[in-house]
Amino acid sequence: MNSLKPYVLFLILIFIPFISNIFFVFVNSISSSSSSSDNEYTTFFNALASINSKASLKSGKNETSSCPSHGSSSSCEVWDVTCSEAVLGLALKPENIDWIKRLRRKIHENPELAFEEYETSKLVRAELDRMEIEHRYPLAKTGIRAWIGTGGPPFVAIRADMDALPIQEAVEWEHKSKVPGKMHACGHDAHVAMLVGAAKILKNREHLLKGTVILIFQPAEEAGNGAKRMIGDGALENVEAIFAVHVSHEHSTGIIGSRPGPLLAGCGFFRAVISGRKGLAGNPHHSVDPILAASAAVISLQGIVSRESNPLDSQVVSVTSFNGGSNLDLIPDTVVIGGTFRAFSNVSFYNLLQRIEEVILEQASVFRCSATVDFFEKENTIYPPTVNDDNMYEHVKKVATDLLGPQNFRVVPPMMGAEDFSFYSEVVPAAFYYIGVRNETLGSIHTGHSPYFMIDEDVLPFGAAVHATVAERYLIEHG
Repeated sequence: MNSLKPYVLFLILIFIPFISNIFFVFVNSISSSSSSSDNEYTTFFNALASINSKASLKSGKNETSSCPSHGSSSSCEVWDVTCSEAVLGLALKPENIDWIKRLRRKIHENPELAFEEYETSKLVRAELDRMEIEHRYPLAKTGIRAWIGTGGPPFVAIRADMDALPIQEAVEWEHKSKVPGKMHACGHDAHVAMLVGAAKILKNREHLLKGTVILIFQPAEEAGNGAKRMIGDGALENVEAIFAVHVSHEHSTGIIGSRPGPLLAGCGFFRAVISGRKGLAGNPHHSVDPILAASAAVISLQGIVSRESNPLDSQVVSVTSFNGGSNLDLIPDTVVIGGTFRAFSNVSFYNLLQRIEEVILEQASVFRCSATVDFFEKENTIYPPTVNDDNMYEHVKKVATDLLGPQNFRVVPPMMGAEDFSFYSEVVPAAFYYIGVRNETLGSIHTGHSPYFMIDEDVLPFGAAVHATVAERYLIEHG
């Protein structure tokens, strides 16, 4: 028996590491499985909060360093995860989250309509002054052009719209609109807050900027064509590219969505007056009937899209108003019809405009009537299509993916809605994108222009971070 002891000990020494290794692999697999299961339930905000924690720790290390710190230890000449963490770390500081929410609520409580945004503009300028950010005012009556960076090229712009809508708010909450009949029912209060939030991040990182960021606070997006007037007043001076965001209830909070090429339709309105000669309904041969002429025009207008347009090129012509006489025994002098038309390219859009006028005039003449068609061009109610530049879209996609993760970016379909951001996109390369605010638990489910519209305010710091990163990285890559 004693002679076997050395062999037994030898075998034990050989097999102990082998058995230990099997044991640790087994434990590891259980741990991994558990971790994977937990990750399925990790929310968007918890994941980003972990990034914030890392950024806070790094910030804390910098404070104890003998070297001066401006909020980031990396030069970010080549963008990496450290740069993204630094931006998110600034955006997600508790004091900055509280501040950006308070700012949005102040604007929400005091909505102002197109070209009346005096108090909103004053509030924005006060915040810019506190941050020592230079700006020019007024542009387009209440608009602001601010700048951060070197003061030299390249120049990149970020835009936010400021105006509210003539809607009575139906949401009962602490910060409900204090102005009867007016409401921020399209999220422009959030757009302003996110751009001011981006300004704070960019000012903190100004020493890293490789050019100049232009901040455009624009009045009158809602049927006022404020963009057109801002351009006329020099908002795009030296600007090489421009970006903007809009909140969306189509996507959960924090999801970024966009697409290359046409994103939003061009939109126009028309009003036609068809004139005949009134007469008794019992003796129609003594009259010239504008109701018959208008009816024929309405039917013929439907053929523009169904028979003249490429089925793969989405277009809309809708007659939404038809007003004639009020006496049931009298054929009226005139009939007024009106409606809207939309298309995703300028060629198709202006072709619709031309054909609408031709159809109405010719159909009126068939029935011995005359007609005039007004497209409200003097009132600036024509919006061209919003078309994303392919390279600028790819820039937004790259920024959103790197900052928030690939699972938080969506390629979205085109929409028939319209935006006056389209005027900027006709002048310089541009990209327009959405940021999700849908949160069914909060009731943030109603689309824009609803009296029940509300947003998930947790989106605000993330919108600010995306804005700031889009601008900073553009300067790095084009400087």
